[in-house]
Amino acid sequence: MKKIILSLVAAMGIATGAQAAEGGIAWDKAPVDVSNTASLQNGAKLFVNYCLNCHSAAFMRINRLQDIGLTEQQIKDNLMFTTDKIGETMKASISPNEAKAWFGANPPDLTVIARSRAGHNGTGADYLYTFLRTFYRDDTKGTGWNNLAFPSVGMPHALWELQGDRKPIFEEVESHGQKTQVFKGWEQGTAGTMSPAQYDQAVGDLVNYLQWMGEPAQNTRVRVGVWVLFFLGIFTLIAWRLNAAYWKDVK
Repeated sequence: MKKIILSLVAAMGIATGAQAAEGGIAWDKAPVDVSNTASLQNGAKLFVNYCLNCHSAAFMRINRLQDIGLTEQQIKDNLMFTTDKIGETMKASISPNEAKAWFGANPPDLTVIARSRAGHNGTGADYLYTFLRTFYRDDTKGTGWNNLAFPSVGMPHALWELQGDRKPIFEEVESHGQKTQVFKGWEQGTAGTMSPAQYDQAVGDLVNYLQWMGEPAQNTRVRVGVWVLFFLGIFTLIAWRLNAAYWKDVK
């Protein structure tokens, strides 16, 4: 039994060291509020301009953007670049063959990405919020970029012009008899078109949109659910009093 316990402890230490060596970090909390239409509209604009070039949203019809307060004309004028019909789904600009040749694999569909990336560190939105804010230059990679939340990711930094170039600062520490690199902060290189606070807000809006896109009817579902619970509460009260009236003369 003692040997088994020691083996488990050693295995945990190796796993912890491996995770730190891979550059894994804690996920930041995403500022998600799918009732904020201004945030959703800005997120939709960012998604169409920066994500839809490579990633599709094959289960999301463009006319569903009317659910976040946009008119059909606004959608046609500002958010339709890859399709001629507003009822079509969001298709990537790049062909699958070109994407595989450039990146080594076809970029994943993003329709339900925020719902599929949840883990022990937080929600899928938390992961995406952290991922999109932790890119850094790495000339050893084919794309020229790397990521703290997803080490050796094959995706380049699509929002680099907004964020600029940054370099991660690591500190070497010893843990469980192994030396590991612990992330301590960032060193800003070339500035982007946005300040760090503005960029974080933009990424928050984009992630908010991705969260909404995974279930566009969620606001309606919640609103209807409240009324359903209210109805059931009133009906339960009526049924209770009706039952008392039926049985009041029964001994």
